[in-house]
Parts: sequence; C-alpha cells; structure tokens
Amino acid sequence: MISLKSWFLLAILYVFLCTASSATLGSDAIESVLRRLDNKRAPSIVQESAAKGVLQRLLPAHLHSFEFKIVSKDLCGGRSCFRITNYKSLSRNAHEILIQGTTAVEITSGLHWYLKYRCGAHISWDKTGGVQLASVPKPGSLPLVEVEGVMIQRPVPWNYYQNVVTSSYSYVWWDWQRWEKEIDWMALQGINLPLAFTGQEAIWQKVFLDFNITTQDLNDFFGGPAFLAWARMGNLHAWGGPLSQNWLNIQLALQKQILSRMKELGMTPVLPSFSGNVPAALKKIFPSANITRLGDWNTVSGDLRWCCTFLLGPSDPLFTEIGEAFIRKQIEEYGDITDIYNCDTFNENTPPTDDPTYISSLGSAVYKAMSKANNNAVWLMQGWLFSSESKFWKPPQMEALLHSVPRGKMIVLDLFADVKPIWKSSSQFYGTPYIWCMLHNFGGNIEMYGVLDVVASGPIDARTSENSTMVGVGMCMEGIEHNPVVYELMSEMAFRGDNFQVQGWLKSYSHRRYGKVNDQIEAAWEILYHTIYNCTDGIAFHNTDYIVKFPDWDPSGKTGTDISRTDISNQNGMQKLAGFQWNRRFLFSDKSSSLPKPHLWYSTEDVIKALKLFLDAGKELSGSLTYRYDLVDLTRQSLSKLANQVYLDAISAFRHKDAKALSLHSQKFLHLIKDIDILLAADDNFLLGTWLESAKNLAMNSDEMKQYEWNARTQITMWYDNTKYNQSKLHDYANKFWSGLLGAYYLPRASMFFNLLSKSLEEKVDFNLLEWRKEWIAYSNKWQEGTELYPVKAQGDALASATALFEKYFS
Repeated sequence: MISLKSWFLLAILYVFLCTASSATLGSDAIESVLRRLDNKRAPSIVQESAAKGVLQRLLPAHLHSFEFKIVSKDLCGGRSCFRITNYKSLSRNAHEILIQGTTAVEITSGLHWYLKYRCGAHISWDKTGGVQLASVPKPGSLPLVEVEGVMIQRPVPWNYYQNVVTSSYSYVWWDWQRWEKEIDWMALQGINLPLAFTGQEAIWQKVFLDFNITTQDLNDFFGGPAFLAWARMGNLHAWGGPLSQNWLNIQLALQKQILSRMKELGMTPVLPSFSGNVPAALKKIFPSANITRLGDWNTVSGDLRWCCTFLLGPSDPLFTEIGEAFIRKQIEEYGDITDIYNCDTFNENTPPTDDPTYISSLGSAVYKAMSKANNNAVWLMQGWLFSSESKFWKPPQMEALLHSVPRGKMIVLDLFADVKPIWKSSSQFYGTPYIWCMLHNFGGNIEMYGVLDVVASGPIDARTSENSTMVGVGMCMEGIEHNPVVYELMSEMAFRGDNFQVQGWLKSYSHRRYGKVNDQIEAAWEILYHTIYNCTDGIAFHNTDYIVKFPDWDPSGKTGTDISRTDISNQNGMQKLAGFQWNRRFLFSDKSSSLPKPHLWYSTEDVIKALKLFLDAGKELSGSLTYRYDLVDLTRQSLSKLANQVYLDAISAFRHKDAKALSLHSQKFLHLIKDIDILLAADDNFLLGTWLESAKNLAMNSDEMKQYEWNARTQITMWYDNTKYNQSKLHDYANKFWSGLLGAYYLPRASMFFNLLSKSLEEKVDFNLLEWRKEWIAYSNKWQEGTELYPVKAQGDALASATALFEKYFS
C-alpha cells in the first residue's frame, strides 16, 4: 500500500513532469505544423527564381554576381537557415557569391545579410529614405566571405509581420507596384509569416450571398476603404462606405497577386477567418440564431447608422457553417496555400460572462469553424485582449481560452511584448506557443521613439527562459514607414540567437545608412540611443504633441491645476488626470478642463545637441536621401517638443489674463506650425498630397474618387463621427506630421482657438468651449469634404531649412 505521503510526492512529481513537458509537447506539435507547411511551398526552382526577382529589382547590375540554391533543413542542422559562401569556379564570368537557404525567404535574408555586413549597404522603406547601395562594389569586385562561409540559423521558426489595422493605416491605397516593393522588403527582412488581409470583403460577398444576404445588405455592413479594419473586427459598420463592386473586384485581384508572390518566396500567409461579425440582415433571415448586438465603440452618441454591430455566438451551429464556408471559399479562390488563420473574436469585444467553462466552449467553437474546412488549421490570435482587457482576462479565463483548442493548434501573438510582455505573467501563455512581438506604433503617427535595448534583448530572454513556448518574433505596428532603425533591428532578431551590444550595432547601422563613416553622425546616434530610442517608463502612447493632437478643453483651469514649465518635462510621462480616462486604444476622452500632457521620456536639450551634430554633418552627407529623411524627422521632432512648451506658455498667459504674453506665445505656436510645414515640404516623404493622390488613383469613376478622398482625409483628422458640438472620440488618433496637413488643417484649428482666447480676455468673458467646438468641427467637416490639391513633390532645401530653423529656435 502507498502511503499518503508517497501519493503526495507522486502528485507533485506528476505536476512537475506535466509542466516541464508542456513546452516539449508544444514543440512537437509545432514541428508537425512546420512539416505540413513545408509541403505547401512552391517548388525549389520557383522559389529560386523568385529570389532572383528580388535581386533583379534591387541590384539589376549584379544579377549574375549571385547564385541562389534551395537546400534541405538537414544542411542547416534541422532548422531554417541561410548559408553564404564564395562561388567556386574557374570561369571568368562566373558567379561570385553562393547563397543557399531552406526557402527563398532565407536566401533573400542571406542576400540582405551579405549586403549589410560585407558591403555596408542599407535597405529601408522608400518613405524613410530608401536604399543606400552606393557602397556595393561593382560586379566582379564583390568582397569574399570566410573560407568556411557564413551560416545563420533561425533560433525560432517564424518571423511574423503586420497588425490587423495596418491594412487601413498604411496599405489601404496601395496598388501592385507598391505591394511588390513591400513583399521584396519583407523577403529581405526575413519575414516568413505575413498577415494577408487584402480583398477579403469580396470573399465575404460571395459567402453571404449564399446565405441570402443581398448586396444592399452588405452596403450597411462593410466600412469604407480607410476603415475596413474596424468593420472587420465588428467595431463599426457602414462608416465611410459603401464599397463599390469595382473596389471588391480590384482588391480580390490584388490579393491573388500578393498571395502568389508570397508563396513563390516560400512565405506562409496568414489568412482571415470568421470571428462572428455578421450583417444585421442575417438576424431577419435566421431569427432563431444566437445573434446579439454589441455595445457602442467610440461613437459620440451611439448612432446606430454605424455603431453597435451584430455578433453571431460561436456556440450557434450557424457560426460553424459560415466559418467553414468562408475558409472553403478562400481555398477555392487562392488554392491550398496555408493552414494558419487569424481570428480575434474577443478583441475589444468582451464575452458576456467570465465563466471559464463558457469561455472554453466559445474558443472551441471558433476553432471548430476553421478545422471543419481545413482539418490542419492553426488559430493565430492577437494577444492584445490580455493587455487591453486585463481586468477581465485573469488566469482562469486566459487558460480556458488558450486550452480550448488542441495543443499546437493555437499560436498567440504577444502583441505588446516590447512594453507589456504577457509571457512573463502567464506561465508562457499556459503552455501555448506564442510569438514575441513589437507593437511600437499606434495610428501610423510620425514620432521618433523606440526601446532598442528591449528589442535587442527581449526575444532572446523570452526564448531562453525556462519552459519557453516562444516560436517566433514579430512586428505588429499599427502603421509603418517611420523609425527605420527600430524595424531593422527588430527584423534582425529573427536571426540573432545570442546577446549583442546595441551601441556597436548602432555604429555599424549609421555607417550603412549614410554610406560612410562620419564622426558627428556617430556622436549624434550615441545621444539618440540614450534618449529618443531608450524609452523605459512603460508608457504606451507617445504621439500626442499639441500641434497634431490639439486638446479639446476649457483652458480656464477652474477645475485643473496650474501649469508650470516643468509639467511638459514630467519623466513619468502622460498621467491619468482628473476627468481623463484611458480607453482601449490609449486615447483621452476630452471631457474636462484638465490638460492631457504629451509624453516626454528624454532630455530635449540632449536631443537638440544631436540635431546640431546632424547639421554639422550636412556638408558631407547632404546628397544622401537617408540623411535628409533623418535630418527632417529629427528637426521636426525637436520643434514639436518646443511647440508643446510654447502652447503651455500661452495657456499660462491666458490664465494670468496677460493678453500681451498670450499674443506672443500663441503667435510663436502658429509660426512653429508654419515653419514645420515648410521643413516637411522639403522632403518627398512628409507630404499630404501623396496620401490623397494614392487614394484617388484607385478610383474608377468620379463618385469613387470623391468617396476615397473623403476616406483618406477623414481617417487622418476626425477619424470617426461627430456632432455639431462634439468632436469624434477618435479625433487626431491617426494624426500625421505631413506638409499640407499642418498648413491646411492644424494651423487654422490652432488659430481659431487662440483667437477665441484673445477674444475672451478682451471682452472679459469666460472662454466659450461650445463656440470653439462648433467652429473647428465645422471647419474639419468642410475640410474632409474638400478636393483642393496638395504637392506630391518636395519643394525647397531640407538642409538649409533645418539649419535656419535651428538658428531661429535653438541657437
């Protein structure tokens, strides 16, 4: 007979073994997934040709300098890898460098690695300066690698890319030409698990027509082009719509091009699946179905024209039927190209009860809808809900959802691991495989910001932690084309298995980015590393400078505290002030007289020193597009922080009833807007006109052109609905420092506000908040409906402009 003590010890041992083996079981399941996905890849000859295509578009003169070869994982120790060796041949015109890889993505990653670390080249988005390839030697003179070659293995299988809202903030107006460049960039960065959400509305149209939903019904369901992400998530419906058949057809054709290229390169696209979001008409067609109306999401007054969408309960048999039909329709249209599907049923949509049994049944039903159409389906879920709704998703609820599907059939994106990692507080997601992600950006705002030390160490710490279930790294920014240093470093983490010094990496980065060594630039980047790119306070939202996110408040300060010059430098960043509450997307609800403070996590004086060093390097680097972009961005950053303090000085003068000082400071604020607008106009990458023209270029007729332009203008300004006296709760969420937008939108708004402040002092009356709101909301609505043209080409000299502004404001 076994004693009670022995039973107790055996129980402890069992729990220990189960815990210790969970990571192993998860690893085995992921290996099975990887083997199945390998079988779906394009043939080796197709992948090699696709990799050659990337090379030809990047360095056409060097097309014959490289030989590419697909190899098995056996050559790489059972992992994905690339291997760079010198090409051995006696022929004079032979290839110089051989790059082998387990997929075309590994090959292009190897190409990028070679160009960076052997040739000193640099590749970033066109809108952040583009490529610097001047340092690449001519064909026939490429530098050799070590005799034994260079082999780099992936420490984790996947490098994930995109957020579900990136499709609206950044990709919405892209054509194939732009998508081809992005897929090339992805391939060079080693991204092998990209989200592929384009064109899904056309699939939904086909599916819902089979359920007797009419095209007219769908006009009330789909959002407009710039708001599709939130219509897909069930946050809103019809806002900015309807979608024309032209849009649906063109986007579906575009998606097929995107997926075809991804497959050729050996990527595994992540396709959408059914989350339960359904048209209102479905409730009439299936009156007994478990369809509930969700609550309001950020409307001003609960306007049912676009709020309070309908959710089909996952436990309803119709859920499985629709979910299966959607995935089958995608397979029919695209072929059998993936087993991984994204679904975020619970993203900012809280379940009706926190009962773990109920939550488990919901998760099981969601997965059932996928697996009925594809029995190898893997559910990829954004882990955002565990951050945004942390009060609800406690350990029992998290574990119930994560364990509601078979082991290895769910992968979680630890979406905000760069600031708020969930893996640490959830026992590695309770044994569920996860991807360590950097969120970094909200709303596609333009703000220099980063946590480089965390990016360089976080994925390694997570992967090497005890019982780690980490299976990838990822970039989940809401908008792209900014802060190229952050994205280059994060991309490299897909191939770095050991700790390294960021300072040394940054020195190499600056050499590559500008094509040469420059002492001033090195010193400037040393400062930027310790200031702008070293945010450690854990504050989530950074892009709230007063110029682009103008406060809607009563500045009299009757219920708020006085404003001092130190307020803007508060190292604790943005605080929860009286009357201001965080909402799920880190926005303030502007309903009180307390003032939201822009987040500042560094010494502005130090950054101004870095700016001076950048200017000093101008004589040597002025011809570099990458230098020009960084110079304009750093000057803009410095001036926008100065403008924050000038705004506070104006408010302080108003409170002290000092009309002369108010006039002085308000005029300085307005002049700063004008000057920044002129500065931004000197670089092609900071222009409003580019955004608007890309929207109009997708239109097939005048009606579409008008609609698309309204979508483009509205997303970056008011964003969502408003009333005569109430601005949208999401106003300025997608703010942009773009020339044209500053002069035509932000400047008139600030001018109206300061004029009313001066008027109230002159007439000795209280500030009229309603009058202010009425005036600027009316102006905003008019501007959103406008069709005036804005430049799409740079005007002026960026270096001269930045130098003059430094002398004017900082000398």
